[in-house]
Amino acid sequence: METPFHRLPDLFRQLGLPDEASAIDAFIATHRPLPAGVSLCDASFWTPMQAQFLREQIRNDADWSELVDTLSVRMSA
Repeated sequence: METPFHRLPDLFRQLGLPDEASAIDAFIATHRPLPAGVSLCDASFWTPMQAQFLREQIRNDADWSELVDTLSVRMSA
């Protein structure tokens, strides 16, 4: 069985967001840092569907969960 390999642009594409490096950097710069005590999936800038997707990936330790964690770290710094 192959382990899926996703990159950050893939996650942004999955979320329906622009996936170019400059767009990802701009998104992170615009929305960071996350407010204290707010998890990435509970941030106010997500649509309900995006937040649900992120929440499910973390809860199920799914293929995308590592990238969700990576984005969370970048958004918190």
